[in-house]
Amino acid sequence: MSKRYLVQTFGCQMNEHDSERIAGLLESDGYSQTDDQSQADVIVVNTCCIRENADNKLYGALGNMKQLKADNPDLQIMVGGCLAQKDRDLIQQRAGHVDVVFGTHNVHRATELLSDARTNGPITEIWEAADPDDAFPSALPARRELDYAAWLTIQVGCDNSCAFCIVPAVRGEEISRTPNDIVAEAERLAADGVTEITLLGQNVNSYGRDLALAARRAGNQAVRIRPAFAQLLRSVSAVRGIRRVRYTSPHPKDMTAEVFDAMAETPEVMPHLHFPLQSGSDRILTAMHRGYTADRFLTKLAAARATIPDLAVTTDIIVGFPGETDDDFERTLEVAAAAEFDSAFTFVYSPRPGTEAAELVDDFCDPAVVKDRYARLRTVTERSALAKHSERIGRLEEVIVEGPSKKDPSRLTGRTGQNKLVHFDRPDGPLRPGTYARVEVTEGHTQYLMGDFLEVTTKATHRTRIPVL
Repeated sequence: MSKRYLVQTFGCQMNEHDSERIAGLLESDGYSQTDDQSQADVIVVNTCCIRENADNKLYGALGNMKQLKADNPDLQIMVGGCLAQKDRDLIQQRAGHVDVVFGTHNVHRATELLSDARTNGPITEIWEAADPDDAFPSALPARRELDYAAWLTIQVGCDNSCAFCIVPAVRGEEISRTPNDIVAEAERLAADGVTEITLLGQNVNSYGRDLALAARRAGNQAVRIRPAFAQLLRSVSAVRGIRRVRYTSPHPKDMTAEVFDAMAETPEVMPHLHFPLQSGSDRILTAMHRGYTADRFLTKLAAARATIPDLAVTTDIIVGFPGETDDDFERTLEVAAAAEFDSAFTFVYSPRPGTEAAELVDDFCDPAVVKDRYARLRTVTERSALAKHSERIGRLEEVIVEGPSKKDPSRLTGRTGQNKLVHFDRPDGPLRPGTYARVEVTEGHTQYLMGDFLEVTTKATHRTRIPVL
């Protein structure tokens, strides 16, 4: 029987993609996956440090593993990701049963570090910056969670300086992957039966600016110093077999008319825009270093909707940023109402050590006030979401089938081009995940739609994975 591994992931899509690559490395090294910690020979915890309770999640999970290690001394425990990049030696100081700590820049060394720790004892290896030759986890083998859909990293790092965000400190400066490499990987994924690709980066719509700067420094003065994301959308969409292209996450200050045009003119690019507002107050946006005003945000949003037919827009909003006044919050409510988002990810501000905002202790908001503001904001955003979803009733939507509904296993769940979940009745025969089907929307709720199955439009084309026992 082969050795078994388990990867536990906290955090964003970038972490999920890193976890797929870690799993791919382990499987290339002869391991097979398990969902049972007690059966695992290696447990990897891939961490996030965006939210305040990230530390509690990690050390709580590690505390639960201490007995597993006592029962099975050969068990190896690895901690990677953003919190590992930040906490470094502190992790093994607080959890001495951890064998390997590695960061965001040396994911490709996961199996080597395991082997070294097996021979030489616990290891903490943190790289201060990415090696350009090893920067992209997409260049590593992967064990994808979904056979029909894939992440595709186009960029790592972030050059922004948002006051609340720890990402630049733990992911480093922006490094863009070359267009040829990205298209070549999209072609490999399509050949494997993948039909939906999500382009992934910390600030995707600034993609290529560093490549242009490098070309200018190399003597090509004709190169324009501007992002190349719009052209990349068109290039990936042209890969045969790719039916859907999505991307996350963009920054409003870098969004251009060229990107909106590419979305409108390229059928494979889905009509869904995640457009993080963060605050509707110009004063707070300035304190956050976001690089736009509320009016500028709404102007770009209006341009996107005018250009891209049937566009769905989602957002992120932070409540209780240090110094936020009642007036600042009222501006946020006004902008959120005017924007009429399809969905909003709303967060209570949590200080992250190492960020500018975390130092503004004297300006932290009263938790009771923040709680009330959060509830009021949710009322506004959920009202917009319900209205948007109710407008879909009676519409025919093409969905990609994801599998049984978690709400009701007697139904199936699919995802529309707008990235909305639809729970619909099962047809007489089975539908493989990755199948495209047409459904009629019958109900609209704040978080999802309900519908009736009509027909299969395209059968799934990916290979079926056979578990290794």
